[in-house]
Parts: sequence; structure tokens; C-alpha cells
Amino acid sequence: MLYTLPPLGYEFGALEPYIDAQTMEIHHDRHHQAYIDNLNAALANHLGLQNKPLSEILSSLELVPEDIRLVVRNHGGGTYNHNLFWTMLSPQGGGEPRGPIGQAIKQRFGSFAEFQHQFNLSAKKVFGSGWVWLALDQFSNLQIVVTANQDNPLMIGLRPVLGLDVWEHAYYLQYQNRRPDYINAWWHVINWEQVAENYERFKV
Repeated sequence: MLYTLPPLGYEFGALEPYIDAQTMEIHHDRHHQAYIDNLNAALANHLGLQNKPLSEILSSLELVPEDIRLVVRNHGGGTYNHNLFWTMLSPQGGGEPRGPIGQAIKQRFGSFAEFQHQFNLSAKKVFGSGWVWLALDQFSNLQIVVTANQDNPLMIGLRPVLGLDVWEHAYYLQYQNRRPDYINAWWHVINWEQVAENYERFKV
């Protein structure tokens, strides 16, 4: 089974002025496609892995043959992370989450504003390339975690609910070195409906 590039579900320029069309096109059509191509190449001679869900592979990297483990970690992670990322963005996004996910955030962090503050601090402090996540632990407690490169919460026994890509290719054309401006803009396009679905799917 070959992995394929999923459509965005909206136009490249639909998230403007918060994320520009050129960044979205390059990020989706080139960077994401490259992760998929490299993952498919790595799995070409491993039929057993091809038939497993990517989430299962990433949750058990120690079972992946050593000669392709790093490639699967990097490019499988890049494939999985971006598959999630596009769905968590929406032209009609932004605002504050409602329902169970909104209540869970307030219960865990005290308020949405405090959650936003802590998430922003984590995103600003990422050294180099990586992701910031809101994830669920084994007891369905929410926590903010940072992963380097294309690692994700699955690799540390957590389940991703919300994720922010802070690789430079996600924002540099529009924001240059102003990562905090990109982070602030991202809040305006979060698809909280999808985040709520992720929360309901992953909580125990």
C-alpha cells in the first residue's frame, strides 16, 4: 500500500492573511510530498509494514527493521504529522474551543488564555525544527509536549489532539525569523471542530 498526498480541502490562499498561499503550496505539494515519497521508498521491500496503519508503525518503531528505522521515523513522522496538520487548519477557524475539549482545556490549564500562553511559550522555545502538541496521556490527561524534527506524541506513548508545525518552511516566506508572529497568526485558523474530534477519538 502506497501512501498518497491528501488534498488540503481548501484553496492554498484560503488561510490568508494568516498563512500565505505560496507557503501553503510549497509546504503541502513539495515538503509533504517529499516525506511521502521517501516513506514509500523505505517501505517498498517491507510488505508487512505496508499493511500496517502508520500510527501503529510510529508507536512501535523498535519493531521496524534497523536499516530503515531512521527513515521511517523521519519521513513516516513527517507524513503522519502533516496528514493531521492540514485537517487542523480551516478558513473558518479560530476563536476558542467549545464542548468537552474546551472544558478539558479549562480544567487542565485553568483557562483558555493560560493554555494559549503556555502553548505559545513552548512553541517559541523550540530549538531548531519541531512541533508543539496538545496531547493525551494514558489517563486522558491533556499536556503540552514538544517533539524535535518530525517526531510526534505517538512515539512517546501519547495521542495527538492539536499540533503546530514550527519548522521554518511552515512560515519563513511570510514571517521570516518572526516565529512569534506566525504562532499568534496560527490561532486564527485552528479548526477546533477537528481538534474536538481528535479529542473524542483518543480519550479513554
